[in-house]
Amino acid sequence: MTSASTPAPTPAAQRPAPRPRDDYAVFRPITTRWADNDVYGHVNNVVYYSWFDTAVNAHLIDQGVLDIHTGETIGLVIETQCNYFAPLAFPQTVEAGIRVARLGGSSVRYEVGLFAQGEPLSAAAGHFIHVYVDRATRRPVPVPTALREVLQALVMP
Repeated sequence: MTSASTPAPTPAAQRPAPRPRDDYAVFRPITTRWADNDVYGHVNNVVYYSWFDTAVNAHLIDQGVLDIHTGETIGLVIETQCNYFAPLAFPQTVEAGIRVARLGGSSVRYEVGLFAQGEPLSAAAGHFIHVYVDRATRRPVPVPTALREVLQALVMP
């Protein structure tokens, strides 16, 4: 029995599970650093969130649709979440799989799977949501056409 202050355990059927590689549209390699490891000998949980940002933004920069220095439109993170399934540690190469789960008028839900190099299932999987805003006013704007085209290619069935 659980009290009002103690959450009920999550049934096994509802627990998130590792995701396979074919759930993602593109992959980006990420090199772990010595500083990523924590005192327990694996990558600290906060690093995973920076890898999400790095993978998505690097892809958008490489595609020529994100100018982090002078672009009029920028993406602000309004939500993020991660589930951990297996440890990652320095010195490993991580492969970040990226997909778009929802492409709205001014927002995008990215889903990212982090894989140990060559492994078939994700060591971690999560998401974050960008709301695209005007750099100066910080007010939401429609996702620019060129960016929308690149994002559309990441939408998975």
